Amino acid sequence: MRDVCTDFGAELREFNGERDHVHLLVHYPPKVAISRLVGSLKGVSARRLRQEFPGHIREYLWGEHFWSPSYFAASCGGSPLAVIKEYIENQKCPG
Repeated sequence: MRDVCTDFGAELREFNGERDHVHLLVHYPPKVAISRLVGSLKGVSARRLRQEFPGHIREYLWGEHFWSPSYFAASCGGSPLAVIKEYIENQKCPG
């Protein structure tokens, strides 16, 4: 996730999640289309997870895809960064 963000000129500030979803706090420049960033994050992570855990991915598929085609993105420009980071840190770890 961090490498993909770097490729987009973005910074992954926090990452955590649960069995069926993840939370990312990303600082990205306004020139970056969030849909392209999310698409790349999903694509690269799905490929790497399939390579690393080929026998375990079947149970996590969304149809024939690792990730759901949807995503949720929200701006937190006015919120204290510490509050957002704490929320993400307190989520269950994936797997």
